[in-house]
Amino acid sequence: MEDLYSILEVSRDASPADIKKAYRKLVHKYHPDSNPGDKEAEEKFKKINAAYSVLNDPEKRARYDQFGTADGNSGNPFGGMGGADLGDLFGDIFAQAFGGGFGGFGSSRRQSANSPRQGDDIEQVVHVTLLEAMKGATRDIDVMKYETCQHCTGTGAKPGTKAETCSRCHGQGSVRQRQQTMFGIFESVSTCPDCHGTGKFIREKCDECKGTGHVRKKHTLEVKIPPGVATNMRIRVPEAGEAGVNGGPPGDLYLVVDVEINPDFERDGADLHTTLILTYPQAVLGTEAEITTIDGTKEKLTVPAGTQHGQVLKVKGKGMPRVNSKAVGDLYVHVYIEIPKKLTDRQREIIRSLADEMKAPVSDDDSGILGKFKRWFQE
Repeated sequence: MEDLYSILEVSRDASPADIKKAYRKLVHKYHPDSNPGDKEAEEKFKKINAAYSVLNDPEKRARYDQFGTADGNSGNPFGGMGGADLGDLFGDIFAQAFGGGFGGFGSSRRQSANSPRQGDDIEQVVHVTLLEAMKGATRDIDVMKYETCQHCTGTGAKPGTKAETCSRCHGQGSVRQRQQTMFGIFESVSTCPDCHGTGKFIREKCDECKGTGHVRKKHTLEVKIPPGVATNMRIRVPEAGEAGVNGGPPGDLYLVVDVEINPDFERDGADLHTTLILTYPQAVLGTEAEITTIDGTKEKLTVPAGTQHGQVLKVKGKGMPRVNSKAVGDLYVHVYIEIPKKLTDRQREIIRSLADEMKAPVSDDDSGILGKFKRWFQE
């Protein structure tokens, strides 16, 4: 089995941020839209999505790191014996000996090639602004997925012809091999090499789908983004994935949310943080300030006298909503006191008087060489 970390080209100790960054880079590189007709890129794209679905989930990643598989099963201990399916193998022996299944062996049978199968899930990133994440939004999402080829109605055969039953597996999609051993006759089941598990053989393939029975097309879906979503949250759109096989249900679409950075607000869960710049007199004497919230409304904020640089003031209920909840976070305002770099003579005189009153030593600009030149010109 190919290592999931190798697929995403990251080390085993990679952080969630590193995994996400690598995933986005590889998805962009191998996306079918960027590599039309490239089957190798398409397979790589599927592997990348499958690897990310495991390594992006802390629980699945932990199970994978411990057991080598996301479902916590360390695998078949007899997997090295020629790749034979021991469950089926022993099941066949006991079925032959006792006329039916025996215990846990062989109780799960392989699906027929013509059995209905659910379609594959699709995962892609959806970008939203912080305001859209706060209010929720309705977005049109373009999804590239396979659909039944209309030219051959999904048969894969050229119109006027039809697919034939595979002569090797007789339509089963799998073949059995018998082997005489010291324990008796063993049977192993493997995918038919002629029809590759489809149970059918197509002599003249459809020109549109090249015998696959489906073609890739763009579908536009209207999707609702719920209020309160955050980066890396997954939104499930049922049955919006790939079409099912042999009448099976379609897969699902999973939208991975990426909330864009807002220069005026920083998010911490359901809370928001912003800044407020005050002058020294405003901080000392207090003031009524006006701030703009994330949705553009104006809020009055009372700044108490003696507010310190770096002090944080709270505006309750002006943060982000929590998903599927009526609870709303708060807005935290970080106060910064602006120190002017240039002063008029009057302003300098007032501040010097304040410094003298507060017995606070300050530098005297008139004591240097520039001060002497200034006094010479004033005389």
